[in-house]
Amino acid sequence: MLRLLTENILDREERIMAEWIEKSLGEIAEITKLAGFEFTKYIEYNNDGEVIALRALNLRNGELDLTDIKRISRKVSDGLTRSKIYKDDILLTYTGNGYGDCAIIEENDKYHLAPNICKIVPNKNVISPYYLYCYIRSKAFYNQMSNNMTGSGQPTIPMKTIRLLKIPVPELRVQVNIANMLWLLNQKIRNNKVINNNLEQQAQAIFKSWFVDFEPFNNRKPSDWSVSTLGNVSIMGAGGDKPQNVSPIKTDLYEYPIYSNGLSNEGLYGFTDKPKISEESVTVSARGTIGFVCLRHIPYVPIVRLVTLIPKTEIVSAKYLYLWLKQLHITGTGTTQQQLTVPDFQKTEILVPSQKIVTLFTATVEPIFEKIRANQNENEKLSSLRDTLLPKLMSGELDVSDTEI
Repeated sequence: MLRLLTENILDREERIMAEWIEKSLGEIAEITKLAGFEFTKYIEYNNDGEVIALRALNLRNGELDLTDIKRISRKVSDGLTRSKIYKDDILLTYTGNGYGDCAIIEENDKYHLAPNICKIVPNKNVISPYYLYCYIRSKAFYNQMSNNMTGSGQPTIPMKTIRLLKIPVPELRVQVNIANMLWLLNQKIRNNKVINNNLEQQAQAIFKSWFVDFEPFNNRKPSDWSVSTLGNVSIMGAGGDKPQNVSPIKTDLYEYPIYSNGLSNEGLYGFTDKPKISEESVTVSARGTIGFVCLRHIPYVPIVRLVTLIPKTEIVSAKYLYLWLKQLHITGTGTTQQQLTVPDFQKTEILVPSQKIVTLFTATVEPIFEKIRANQNENEKLSSLRDTLLPKLMSGELDVSDTEI
């Protein structure tokens, strides 16, 4: 009986794996980048343009990031059909330190290729676009890219090499089942992010009402409030070198996040075993993109000159400090590379309400930030589940061939 059961299991595994074929990306999709002549001769950025020209910085953590965009005219976009972007196209960064970032397009007539990213157009007769997108997001695909990058200062992978990268291809029905399962997880994560953005806007609206428009105070600043500097209301510092012990994922041993100046995933670099800052505090990006502000409510390690502000809680709270900084236009100094220095930033002025009002305001917005943290925690668990399932689904270890989703 045991022998028969073992044989049946082995037969089933052989059947599953026989249905999976490894193909090169060029066999199942067209890969195109913006040609040099297209960019130099035709592409002209225009603030009034109807079409967004997507650059490498617009691909972050598997999604489009449209916080910093360039535009071109629809006439130019329509004339360059080779580099126009359509629904279900997959975009991939192929050069620079952000190589491997990707996104899938969800609508037509809105985007166009700009330098440093390529578009991957799946052949829908053999590959599910969302399945392919999920695999391109996987560590296995990233490792293939990493092993084929050339150059040290500006790592790059040629288009001809991208076309040779391997993709596991089960039958289309299995692809669709895998894609549907992962889409449900990604959609829940995305919905939580939308909810958090709305909650954040609520907190900012309350802050503006109280401390910009002074609506609860007869539209005028109370006489017992004062103006101070960030250096007086916080302990300010800058991140140093990365810790000796670093893990790219969170584990029982490496549980404390490391944050840098990056924008993707709020600058998350990795995890380590000992925090440097345990208090609720605020960070501000000081290199590259200046002025990206984050509220940090769990112990962490800042690196690469990331500016940190630990509030003096007898004067202001972390949430008041965070929301004050969010409504500022923070700039750096320097000609070749902008940077934000601690001595300069300490001189920035900040409105200091009475302690009673700071306490009341913090209590008012605290439930909003509790909801944000709950959604962030749920997304962390969902992301961990997705990243655990992904290699098992993509290898056939988890069989979903008979699953209807």
